[in-house]
Amino acid sequence: MKKLNLLELFAGVGGLSLGFEQTGQFNIVGAIELDPVIADSFAKNNPNTKVFIGDICKLDPKKIAKEFNTKIDIIVGGPPCQGFSTRGPCRGRDDGRNYLFKEFFKYTKFFNPKYFVIENVAAIMGTADGYFLNLILNEAEKQGYKVDYDILDARYFGVPQMRRRAIFIGSKKGNAKVPKMNMKNKIVSVWDAISDLAYIESGEGEFLSKYKNKPESKYQTELRKNSKNLYNHIATKHSDVAIQRLAMIPPEKGKEFLPKEHLTKSTFGGTWCRLEKNKVSPTIVTRFDTPSNGQNNHPFLNRSITPREAARIQSFPDNFIFHGNKSSVIKQIGNAVPPRLANAIATEILKAEDE
Repeated sequence: MKKLNLLELFAGVGGLSLGFEQTGQFNIVGAIELDPVIADSFAKNNPNTKVFIGDICKLDPKKIAKEFNTKIDIIVGGPPCQGFSTRGPCRGRDDGRNYLFKEFFKYTKFFNPKYFVIENVAAIMGTADGYFLNLILNEAEKQGYKVDYDILDARYFGVPQMRRRAIFIGSKKGNAKVPKMNMKNKIVSVWDAISDLAYIESGEGEFLSKYKNKPESKYQTELRKNSKNLYNHIATKHSDVAIQRLAMIPPEKGKEFLPKEHLTKSTFGGTWCRLEKNKVSPTIVTRFDTPSNGQNNHPFLNRSITPREAARIQSFPDNFIFHGNKSSVIKQIGNAVPPRLANAIATEILKAEDE
């Protein structure tokens, strides 16, 4: 089969396109990303991809097309979803961020690919009584696409994380379908993902280090396969009071063990809670380095998870290196589409291509 040429919009660090590339049947020819630091991280992990840095609302598809001068077979992307997120105020039709999908369709209209994939938070389905869902479906239909869509949970695709996302797959033939969740598959747990990583304490770790332990699960073996070194395994240096609070919490437990004077006013569910070793992680978000932000603390060490531990929970392979300052790196990981979920979507599109 001839490889399909892929363009990624709202690319972030490229978790979505990585899952497609891992099939061996897609060329990632171009990517558009607003944040220059994140775009640089994408480029370093994808040296053969033309990365465009800038506001997609201001970039011209004609100029983009001239840069790689090839037919685009598929466009993928996750328009920023803060306006739909359940973790902040949702202003529905009044939130301008909720209309960025229109920029996505500007590119499908120009390039006319055979397929497209839109990823977004699950809440997009019901926001404003389905107003945005219908806008997406109507715009796709105008351009000659038939759309299959559903809400998928990453844990049912080999990702050690509960992450529910709305997935839209558009195809000109109408034969590309959203993958089905197999809830009978064995779940990959937090400990399956991170147990082999060095037990470093708050403030410890290096950007580049050596593996100290052998892989202890099939998942770890697979993610370590193409990496001789360990990157991004750096623990945030927490305040003394944060460490003191975590020290009061037994392994795999939560804030119920904190005295009243140590309870904070955080509104996030799971605040000060530890991850449970034999379960999947809650959704990894962009503040996983903060103990009070949610259930993102190590099962027994007195610290939040490291970027590499979070990347493992997101299903990034160890040879994918996150570049930039700390705040950028956690944003890159927290906002990414889990590559294993993306890989399942890509596999379904390849099935349609074979028909």
